[in-house]
Amino acid sequence: MSFGRRSLEKFLCFASPAMDGLPSTLSGFAVLPVVYSKDATHILYAKQHTAAKKTTSKDAPDVLPRDRTLFLVNVPPDATERELTLLFKPDGIVEKVVFDQRAAEEEALNALEDSDDDDEGQDEDESMEVDEGRPAKKQKKSKMKDERPILIPLPTTPLRTFRRTGRTAFVVFLDASSLAKALTPPHKPRLWPNSPEPRGLAHYKALYSAMRPPLDAVRAHAESAVALYDYEKAKRKSSEYHKGEAIVDEDGFTLVTRGGAYGKTLGGGISVATKQFQETGETATKKKKKAEKEGFYAFQKHEKKRQGKELHRSGYIIRLICIVFRTY
Repeated sequence: MSFGRRSLEKFLCFASPAMDGLPSTLSGFAVLPVVYSKDATHILYAKQHTAAKKTTSKDAPDVLPRDRTLFLVNVPPDATERELTLLFKPDGIVEKVVFDQRAAEEEALNALEDSDDDDEGQDEDESMEVDEGRPAKKQKKSKMKDERPILIPLPTTPLRTFRRTGRTAFVVFLDASSLAKALTPPHKPRLWPNSPEPRGLAHYKALYSAMRPPLDAVRAHAESAVALYDYEKAKRKSSEYHKGEAIVDEDGFTLVTRGGAYGKTLGGGISVATKQFQETGETATKKKKKAEKEGFYAFQKHEKKRQGKELHRSGYIIRLICIVFRTY
């Protein structure tokens, strides 16, 4: 027999389950009992977040400000951001809930870099604007005949993310007064809020159904994915220029670029002859022979020494012969 939420609220008004014998603080943590049902109580341990030594750069954003961040220990493994937000809603406005501090810091840093890139791009666009006195060129309107196909997603079901038991979480409030209120020892246990994500056996039933979507939905998703792939492939193919095709800019002018053995343009169009072709009519280019490095290898050094010795010996013999002929 299930225990209704209204009955549970009445039960909390007249009784204090799990509060008898519980200390208000434990090793610097505030003890916060949470009631799931009449017979199920969970204990959360909370304290103000103390930031560790920063190892990142100075420009890294402060994801968890110390003066308004609540550090939680022994968080239920199936807890969601919505549930923790509703749990501490009576204390003040919750800005965000963070389960993984490192991932949150990386996400904030990437967002900061993207915003800087957008600002640089906006400055470049402003610098390239045409003066008001000059008439701006009329841009050629490009009308796509085929619209970009839309990828039809598979049906999704909101499911819980299971973590290891005893994990931690960070609750960031909008102001510091809300943090002080959340750390106040409670007079009675808090009631765990309801969430649309199923739990228990219903979670695994929903997971089983989500992993086996209807065949009609799978077919529509596959067809839309193939159509999108064909569209992107055709778009890339149309943007590539081949030899013999003219390169036309936005205003309709043919670009002239020198290249190739015959002086043709890289993309085709108007031909531009090279100087060699105009003077001699020859298009073949002589390949330069690679000069062999002397004395680079050991055998080359030995061979050079041997040839030097032979030349020295032959010169000595010739001098002896000349001396003999002179004497006789």
